[in-house]
Amino acid sequence: MRRAAAILVLATSIAGLSGCGGPGAAAAPQVVADANTVARAATGDQNAVEDWATIVLPAITNPGEPRPPVSSEVVATTIHLAVYDAVVAIEGGYQPYAKAIEAPRGASLRAAIATAAYRTARGRVAASQFAYLDQKYGDYLADIPGGPAKDDGVQVGGAAAAGVLALRAHDGFADTVAYTCSAKLLPMGEFQPNGGCGTEPVDAKIAQVKPFTFSDPAQFRPHGPDRFASPRWVRDFNEVKAYGRADSTVRTPEQTDLVYFWSEHAYVFWTRNLVALALAKHLDEAGTARLFAMAHTAASDASIAGFEAKYFYRSWRPRTAIPRATEDGNTKTAAEQAWTPLLTVNHPEYPSGHGFFSTALTDAVAEFFGTRRMTWTLVASKNTVPQLVRTERTYQSLDAVMRDISDARVWAGLHFRNSMRQGGALGHRVEKHVMKGYFRPIRSRDDASAKP
Repeated sequence: MRRAAAILVLATSIAGLSGCGGPGAAAAPQVVADANTVARAATGDQNAVEDWATIVLPAITNPGEPRPPVSSEVVATTIHLAVYDAVVAIEGGYQPYAKAIEAPRGASLRAAIATAAYRTARGRVAASQFAYLDQKYGDYLADIPGGPAKDDGVQVGGAAAAGVLALRAHDGFADTVAYTCSAKLLPMGEFQPNGGCGTEPVDAKIAQVKPFTFSDPAQFRPHGPDRFASPRWVRDFNEVKAYGRADSTVRTPEQTDLVYFWSEHAYVFWTRNLVALALAKHLDEAGTARLFAMAHTAASDASIAGFEAKYFYRSWRPRTAIPRATEDGNTKTAAEQAWTPLLTVNHPEYPSGHGFFSTALTDAVAEFFGTRRMTWTLVASKNTVPQLVRTERTYQSLDAVMRDISDARVWAGLHFRNSMRQGGALGHRVEKHVMKGYFRPIRSRDDASAKP
């Protein structure tokens, strides 16, 4: 697949509603990454890591049976880790994730990347997507000259896929987890699934999936939602009540457009924009594989920890809390029976999913490039969010990205402000844990050993 074609596919790919955001801060210099991770001046127009990030996307999201953002991200992370291990086996320089692989000298990097992505994806996506993946893989390999180099690359990619799939064989991702509403309201106000208690909410199973870099999904659990008697609860309640309602008279058209900009399926949105970033920074396969592995692993582990907290606290969303505010016992929060949010999603409110998902991902990007001040033009798809006016927004810092996500989720009527703060804090903690132990440069022979 040509690079331009890859970007086009991402710009028009299938998505559901999931995220939110806005414009950035004062101008900052373009970031330059470490010389070991930036491409030598690009001489061709293909990067196999970028190609396969794009190729596997529709198989993961699966238009026939759409996969939600967080479970999509977990599948994608498994694939990116196999690609990373295949690249490290051939290029060296960094710790592998699953296991060290002996790569024959001259093994084809493109064949290794394609095979790692294809075999890992085929081990994780729905059977309905196998024919699509088989065709893409066959076409891709046909474009690589035959011979020992190609054969060796296929061998390396297959070993990388097998190593990661073996680690994830009993991770709980395929389990079915039934959600049962409580018989009475919990102290913080219980989440009610869209459609009522007989309806299964989104990604309840993620709460018990094994993380990629630690063992206990509850390890990073935050302290819980605000008490109804607290001044912050009143402040957050009244803010989302005014700004987040579908018919708000205080939310401006620009603020509404920011809500829609960040409402795309988060995995689809961030994949598109990570590919664009790697292209803009002229990253080679080694740099791109490491960037994608870092960003996706941080996002997945933050999401697993975050969803564990969501389904532990099972906190109600504004769409329930505002009409039923008489139940919170606070006379400063007035109920409004007819209140409805601009957007709705079907999983518990606390902590914010976009808060922990996007914080961990952008923190990993900052770790890779060594700065939070960088110019990044983000693109959302009008095909999947037809309400959009502006489909591109240029940010000058990653902090500006996260400020806008936080605002947009409140303006969407989806979250209380404290949930955004706590989601972001969880994302920060998880990303720091991931980067402390994984994807590090090799400084000695001992460093080459794989993490279990």
